[in-house]
Amino acid sequence: MLDLLEQLCEINGTSGDESRVAEFVASRINPQGVNVHRDSLGNLLVFKKGRETPPKLVMFAAHMDEVGLIITDITKEGFLRFSSVGGINPGVVFGRRVVFSNTIMGVIASKPVHLLNEKEKDTQPKIKDLLIDIGAADKSEAEKHVSPGDYCYFVSEYTQQNGHIFSKAIDNRLGCAVMLDMINQELEYDCVFAFTVQEEIGCKGAGCAVYNLRNLRNLKNLNLNHEICVVLEATTACDTAGVSDKDKVCELGKGPVISFMDKGTVYDRQLYNMAVLTAKENNIKSQTKNKIVGGNDASVIHKSAGGMRTIAVSAPCRYLHTPHCVMNKQDAVETRLLAEKLLCKFAVL
Repeated sequence: MLDLLEQLCEINGTSGDESRVAEFVASRINPQGVNVHRDSLGNLLVFKKGRETPPKLVMFAAHMDEVGLIITDITKEGFLRFSSVGGINPGVVFGRRVVFSNTIMGVIASKPVHLLNEKEKDTQPKIKDLLIDIGAADKSEAEKHVSPGDYCYFVSEYTQQNGHIFSKAIDNRLGCAVMLDMINQELEYDCVFAFTVQEEIGCKGAGCAVYNLRNLRNLKNLNLNHEICVVLEATTACDTAGVSDKDKVCELGKGPVISFMDKGTVYDRQLYNMAVLTAKENNIKSQTKNKIVGGNDASVIHKSAGGMRTIAVSAPCRYLHTPHCVMNKQDAVETRLLAEKLLCKFAVL
């Protein structure tokens, strides 16, 4: 699974530009016992035949998109103005290298430090005040390579060190890697997998995925009346120097995070309790968030197409939405293990 994670993290695909991620996932699916459909919004929907048809069909969901940048304008000097796609702290972008899909490179720049006044030195720059420099002499030259509406991505090398993974886009290629690995293994029960789009800009794809999966049941005579959804994610871990215990949210090395509530969802209490118990029964480390923060596709899934009982299982990850997220390898492995155990539990609930 970790090999899949590396390959997925190296693909660029922000909200609205997930096609390369979807194509990779589709190309790596073993077609035996699998039905694959891509809907008009770009969600990749997969039905996997298991050894048995369960009383309740379980759905797993993970979003394919990552945060990124989009070009909004080109100055007469040939610099590029841009906006973020998803929530990005401006403090993490200054001085970073970025790359466009046509392999053009750029660097994010602002006013030189020696020209900043005292107030500016103490103030974090806003994205609207930053520019991307691709080395163009003027607007005309820049327009030969880049146009408004083009996406660009942080340049980030996938690295493993001291039992940890460093990379962009762990949020949420980790969830995609877990699901892809499950699809390519023999499963105990039939299962549905939704690789969703546009989560980072407000969970746009998840509702369409639920609706379209239920329509597929009628079109292809499949048992897709899923009643339970497990959202697989990477979630914020603030366990760094200078952060108090009460603000750490969750910690690396303590296993997958099973959420009871976040800013978008109050999770099904029975599913939550069962997930915690399942982890204990199988000697899988697990934890929960100690603050009600964040949100994910569950916020839409649990109230779509008549509603669905939902739980979220996430790998803790530092520095989300930056060029270099950090995740513990064992947390990733145990998230994968817990996901399959939950399939067996929830399918017969």
